Amino acid sequence: MAVWRSPASDGFELVTTFGRRARMGVLVDDLYPGPTSRFDRGNVLVVDLRSGSIEGVTDIALFGGANALGVEASPGVWEIIQAADAELIAPGRYRLTRLLRGQRGTETSVGSPALAGSRVIVLDANLAALPLGEADIGLPWNWRIGPASRTPSDETFVARPFTPSGLGLRPFSVCQVEQPWRTARTPGDLTIRWTRRSRALAADSWTGVDVPLAEETERYEIEIRDGAAVKRTLTTASTSVVYSAAQQTADWGALLGPGDSLDVRIFLLSAIVGRGAPTSITLFF
Repeated sequence: MAVWRSPASDGFELVTTFGRRARMGVLVDDLYPGPTSRFDRGNVLVVDLRSGSIEGVTDIALFGGANALGVEASPGVWEIIQAADAELIAPGRYRLTRLLRGQRGTETSVGSPALAGSRVIVLDANLAALPLGEADIGLPWNWRIGPASRTPSDETFVARPFTPSGLGLRPFSVCQVEQPWRTARTPGDLTIRWTRRSRALAADSWTGVDVPLAEETERYEIEIRDGAAVKRTLTTASTSVVYSAAQQTADWGALLGPGDSLDVRIFLLSAIVGRGAPTSITLFF
């Protein structure tokens, strides 16, 4: 098969060729939200595969990236799920359990639920990666895919518009946001602290002091929110930011203290694609 592209309706250029069939299928049942950062033992992922098979793997293989699937949580939004156990329950139908949800930064893409009939694809070496560069992000290309032995104008080719968004370059959300109530404090300046995550595969190592920074620079934006409204946006180049007493008084008319709560959203910034996945949390005092 061959992949061609053009910024117009003609003048297509060959981008890549491939000769392997991806393992694709659909959800048999709705898939509901579940926990992330630990095994989801409550949900079952039942998939009808059009070709190929899925086998269970050891935890070591799973933590190394095995049995990863893209599940379309909603149109155009995909959650990456890994499955430790796989059981063939009918021809081409697999029951997958002991799931790891929201992998590779897709925890905000978990469906509510992902509906039966949604597309599923096994993420393995059979996938043909498009050789896209950073300069391609945001450009509305026209694509044609068909037999490599024929020209892109042949009737056997499938035509699709597709604009690369650079989603794989989006920084992961931060984690372990510190709750004010956990430490004794008096009303005044509030220091909001968190832990950085990283897209770099080396971040999975337990031997490092901190995860590597996958971005050119370390920059964050922190939204102070009142429901859907953004009261203030703070910026910082470290994993903490000060919400000063003067800012609190200007925003709320008084200092934040015992019994109060504060909604915040934290973004790690990318020089290429802008804001990363948000971490939304309510801080309690």
